[in-house]
Amino acid sequence: MPIASMLESEASLTVSAAALARVRELIREQGDPALKLRVSVEGGGCSGFHYGFDLTSESAEDDLVLDRDGVELLVDPLSMQYLGGAEVDYVEQLSGAHFVIHNPNAKSTCGCGSSFTA
Repeated sequence: MPIASMLESEASLTVSAAALARVRELIREQGDPALKLRVSVEGGGCSGFHYGFDLTSESAEDDLVLDRDGVELLVDPLSMQYLGGAEVDYVEQLSGAHFVIHNPNAKSTCGCGSSFTA
């Protein structure tokens, strides 16, 4: 992906207030202010790709580090190709609470909402 396109995608990845609050809460619970939220897209899942979320203090050399209101997200360049224009959100439902991606690039998603087809 050309650098200009990567920067546009990076700028268009948003994070909801609910997701920011939950990440801050998790960091506080862990007692490690160096933690960042890694957001990834990986092969697999019932629709072809699935989203991954992980708190980590380690980053790879080629990770994009996105600061969203003081919360840092780590996204590898390959995942960023699928996340341009997307929003990271945190939802609480009867079935449980979890991070989700609202992704306009997804052609279809599965019932669980954690996998998609690009």
